[in-house]
Amino acid sequence: MKRAELVFVPTPAVGHLVSAIEFSKRLLDGCDRFSITILVMKPPFEPSATLNSNTSAQSLAASHGHIKIIDLPTVNRPLEFLQRSVEKYITVYIEGYKNHVREAIASHVLPSCSVSGLVVDMFCTTMIDVANELKVPSFLFFTSGAGFLGFLLHLSSRYDRVDTVFKESDSESVVPSYVNPVPASVIPSFAFSSEGYISFANHARRFKETKGIIINTFVELESHAVGSLSDGETPPVYTVGPLIGEHPAQHSDHQSKFDKIMTWLDDQPLRSVVFLCFGSSGSFDEAQLREIAIGLEQSKQRFLWSVRKDPPKGKFVVPEEYKSHEEFLPQGFLERTSGVGILCGWAPQVEILAHRAVGGFVSHCGWNSIMESLWHGVPVVTWPLYAEQQINAFQMVRDLGLAVELRLNYRKDGVDHFVVADEIERAVRCVMDGNDEVRKKVQEMSGACRRAVGDGGSSSASFESLIEVMLASFN
Repeated sequence: MKRAELVFVPTPAVGHLVSAIEFSKRLLDGCDRFSITILVMKPPFEPSATLNSNTSAQSLAASHGHIKIIDLPTVNRPLEFLQRSVEKYITVYIEGYKNHVREAIASHVLPSCSVSGLVVDMFCTTMIDVANELKVPSFLFFTSGAGFLGFLLHLSSRYDRVDTVFKESDSESVVPSYVNPVPASVIPSFAFSSEGYISFANHARRFKETKGIIINTFVELESHAVGSLSDGETPPVYTVGPLIGEHPAQHSDHQSKFDKIMTWLDDQPLRSVVFLCFGSSGSFDEAQLREIAIGLEQSKQRFLWSVRKDPPKGKFVVPEEYKSHEEFLPQGFLERTSGVGILCGWAPQVEILAHRAVGGFVSHCGWNSIMESLWHGVPVVTWPLYAEQQINAFQMVRDLGLAVELRLNYRKDGVDHFVVADEIERAVRCVMDGNDEVRKKVQEMSGACRRAVGDGGSSSASFESLIEVMLASFN
């Protein structure tokens, strides 16, 4: 049987790649007429800290014979942009891959079949040009929520009207995809700098060139935001989430760490452990880590804490693991909390959130983490760090009432960037002991998640519509 060949071009970051692979697997589960090639760029980090993206991708995709992973060559990193704007840096870095994408399609795809469409990530809009050259449709795969998609589209139209960045002196902005006016303090940092603002405005402008926008969300969660996108100007939106792996990747490189964590959790009471994890790029300086330790000890809650070492200032690298946690912990902390909590570096987040012992999640509010926490019914304590995480936290707390607020406006390099132990203690106690209303709403949303992707659910129906459109292009 001849298959429709789709080429995926994800942003070179772990969360984006994982989502792209889960979407690919879901697409193949829903229709046996596709085959998929995923083109994996090298992450834009310094070589010494580069993640083995290809190995991770191969592991995640292993259960499907019709997903092919192609590792693209290294390109020069445009370091002259890095200090000016991370967003501009990533945009220019990805633009440097355009010829490699053309060559990979020519050498690995076209000799055996024709391309039916390109699925490009939010930072990869330059690859729409490649789809146009091939005379095939392009689809945008948006790894964050509908609220943030609406914000970026608002950014683009606002730039056309106002031609100026946001100002920190602004009080609030009305953004159609959010229920409540959005305070300036939670608007992503890039919107306050000209290069970051223009980079995203240009990406969002190109979103409208695609044949459809695929979002890792579901209508029951973001009904207001999804409704706001039906404005006649935005391409059709397909809500296909939550994209949660039913069969998580193998952890052969971390098997002993995995076994230690899961064995410890097996010995803990039901919903008694608070899990702290801030994503693959999340880290704090040692003063803040000590304060977290004090707050956890004061809370008297069981804890599982994933800790990474803060990179040297000005270095764009993945945080590494500590050789010894005693480097930053208060004296005697490990002895006093023995049996109550454990610290780790790498952590199998999906499996931890699925464990019966976990009752709360202190999170950076990356969108994948939000989806995973809702799927497993674990309420979040918001501690955003970078990118769109502040506005995600705002949405979860203020618009949706699905999270406990520690901070909404925390920015790692911001003015008010230190969180004291008493704040941490209060938030941890609140999620574990006090806020039954949030827990109840999260449990209800967990059920809605599963219904959305089940037979006849809203995301399943959206998937079916998307498959029809993709196959029509093939035919």
